[in-house]
Amino acid sequence: MTRCPLSALPALLAAALLTTACGDNNTRSPVQAPGAEKSAKTKVLEAGADVLQGKAPLQKLNMYLDGFHFYNGALGQQMEAHHFCAKLNEDVTQCVIYDGNGPDAKIMGIEYIVSKKLFEQLPTEEKKLWHSHVHEVKSGTLVAPGLPDVAEHELMEELVSTYGKTFHTWHTDRDKTLPLGTPLLMMGFTRDGQIDTAMVARRDQRLGISSRQKRRQRADIVAPPVAPGANAWEKGEVRQLGIVPDAQAALRHH
Repeated sequence: MTRCPLSALPALLAAALLTTACGDNNTRSPVQAPGAEKSAKTKVLEAGADVLQGKAPLQKLNMYLDGFHFYNGALGQQMEAHHFCAKLNEDVTQCVIYDGNGPDAKIMGIEYIVSKKLFEQLPTEEKKLWHSHVHEVKSGTLVAPGLPDVAEHELMEELVSTYGKTFHTWHTDRDKTLPLGTPLLMMGFTRDGQIDTAMVARRDQRLGISSRQKRRQRADIVAPPVAPGANAWEKGEVRQLGIVPDAQAALRHH
């Protein structure tokens, strides 16, 4: 059984986490990158590097979150995102995002998560790049696979008031060989009726969970008001790195 690393949760939950299966390695990547199979020499070099080289930054990626994103300016283009995260402190978290949780997973992008306190200090234009996590938490669609319910609930109480800035660098929902094009800004869902429920149902079945049940379990989590400036896409403020003047056109032709 795979053992879960400790995530940033109160000490009273540590004992439960030590014996909990992570629920990982059950979501394959949809992409097969071109290239020759690894040679025996490459495998030997990898094995040696794994033993001899330090990987301190990677060892800090001890929190696993599974949720969903959509391209900023294109609500209908949605995908599942596996986040492996490290808390830098109580106000900043950084995540590497993959298209699966198995050994063949491809890196899709990154997400930075900050507290409401830090978000409110950002410049007005910067805020337009960030999305809230209130609905993702309250709807039950953002999950921490493998954690006991009590630990996950504690984690979601922390995340509900946070804000994320996410860029995908490999759009594996459509680029099935190599990462093409430019990084694209992603957003999170803000209300019922936006997300593809069939996509959520497939995820739930694969992970052996129920988003609906998690929604009920999180009914007691207070939903804070969204800080002004976040989720700017809802007001037509779409940003996509200035690819072309019309960001939506850029997405359609990507």
